[in-house]
Amino acid sequence: MPPAPQPILIIETGQPVPSMRRHGGFPHWIRVAAGLRRDDAHVVDVEAGQTLPDADGFAGIIVTGSGAMVSHRLDWSERCAAWLRDAAHAGVPLFGICYGHQLIAHALGGEVGDHPAGREMGTVMVETSPQAGDDPLFAGLPRTFAAQATHLQSVLRLPDEAVLLAGNGHDRHHAFRWRESAWGVQFHPEFGTTHMRGYIRARADALAREGTCPRTLAAAVGAAPWARRVLRRFAALALRQPRPAPMQ
Repeated sequence: MPPAPQPILIIETGQPVPSMRRHGGFPHWIRVAAGLRRDDAHVVDVEAGQTLPDADGFAGIIVTGSGAMVSHRLDWSERCAAWLRDAAHAGVPLFGICYGHQLIAHALGGEVGDHPAGREMGTVMVETSPQAGDDPLFAGLPRTFAAQATHLQSVLRLPDEAVLLAGNGHDRHHAFRWRESAWGVQFHPEFGTTHMRGYIRARADALAREGTCPRTLAAAVGAAPWARRVLRRFAALALRQPRPAPMQ
């Protein structure tokens, strides 16, 4: 019999806001959005102190979002960054989401910190770069596409050898690739409209203090299928499955 395929490791770096935990945790949202079967994924909660295994045992690695801040350099986060740096240099496929995007950039020598313009939240438009046309995850996407976003910190400077893949007027570094097999996306491809509206409701007081009407922001939330396609393409690439057909 052929050996069982290697699973994808999902590194859990935080929990959703309390009001959204009834829908499960970030690993569940990611697995469903990526089209992964339960046996295709293995979860390690590094924020809770679980030990990271040998990266060679996995087809790829996905790093979740978090309410933590990369710039605070918490012990568990720095240990995870060192592990990710080794995995990236070994060529293991990596995909970081929001905090995971920032953590991979930090691990590889980029700069992460508070965004000078503050919070970005809601369904936002992201524009691909010219280099995206040759990227395995971004090739064939529209020049601009919708994505769900919620963050206060950003990648302020990309690591050396990183290629910019997407950005917008708020955050120039919404997506990058480092060398051939490590990606980061600031947006949340695992978020559906329910997740995005739930996060806006949870941050309503903060948004109001910042001068943003949470009801207006929630009303503007829309679907983001192309952003989700990026995550599905990574899962297919890592598991060596055929790439999903282009959307019509």
